[in-house]
Amino acid sequence: MNIMLIIVLLLVLASEFVNGWTDAPNAIATVVSTRVISPRRAVIMAVTLNVIGNLSGTAVAYTIGKGIIDPSIINLQTIAAALVGIVVWSSIAARLGIPTSESHALVSGLAGAGLATAGPKVLILSGWVKVFIGLILSSVLGFSLAWCVGKIIQHFFSDRQPAESKRLFDRLQIFSSAFMAYNHGMNDGQKFIGVFVMALVIGGVMPEFHVPVWVILLCAASMGLGTSVGGYKIISMIGEKMVHIESWQGFGAELAASTTIFLASLTGIPLSTTHTITTSLMGVAASRRLSAVRWKYSTNIVMAWVFTFPICTAIAFVVCYILNALLPYIS
Repeated sequence: MNIMLIIVLLLVLASEFVNGWTDAPNAIATVVSTRVISPRRAVIMAVTLNVIGNLSGTAVAYTIGKGIIDPSIINLQTIAAALVGIVVWSSIAARLGIPTSESHALVSGLAGAGLATAGPKVLILSGWVKVFIGLILSSVLGFSLAWCVGKIIQHFFSDRQPAESKRLFDRLQIFSSAFMAYNHGMNDGQKFIGVFVMALVIGGVMPEFHVPVWVILLCAASMGLGTSVGGYKIISMIGEKMVHIESWQGFGAELAASTTIFLASLTGIPLSTTHTITTSLMGVAASRRLSAVRWKYSTNIVMAWVFTFPICTAIAFVVCYILNALLPYIS
């Protein structure tokens, strides 16, 4: 293992740490904000279920590791540059309490760095089709499914005593939040596992692309550490400022988001957990009335998603260009 490969692998783990810091909290934001369980217990649950989710499938890892850019015509500097873009942008967003999408940051970073290394031929069309399908699923399906679930709950439970309904949905929300954390590991957690393995293949450590268990456990531990260290500012943004939610709304949003992510994971479609849970929260809030969504905060979050693509692409492109220019000195 050369020095550049070690640096790249450390950057992957750093990105996974940031993923746990800024993205994994979305899986537990609603259950904490509705005060169903304490933040400490929610973090423990998120870490545990994320690890189990990471071990439940590798379809998304293969999409990221082999299907976004052609790994046969890039180098380790390409991966390093993509990861620098993620860490820089996500760290800034985390300090501001903005729940960015590491998924969007990763694919746009890979694209920018890949273009700097090999030009447009580096992009793989089939993988990018999956990325855009993921954007549609997380936006349209997440919102629509949550809106429908919200309407169904209101129809069947509107005549019940509020205290009785709250007790029921408090219990249900624990399960929906656990399912959300599991699916975060199954989709988001797999993305950086794919990059880690891609780096091992390019670095000559592995002869072909396959995902060993030790890589899954190492990346899952890094993400779990990030979740346990930070994340409460993100929880506040999602669960308290953007919408004011009750237990039944938290359950509806998590059920809709988890179902969307689960279906995408089975087919190897990488989508954003942040994107999916926030649009689901908007949908379930809007099912009551449109004014229930605090559109000021929602707009800020959507703008962060929009800026993620060009910013991460640009950072990765510039960093990769510099690294490739320095290649003779760092080889």
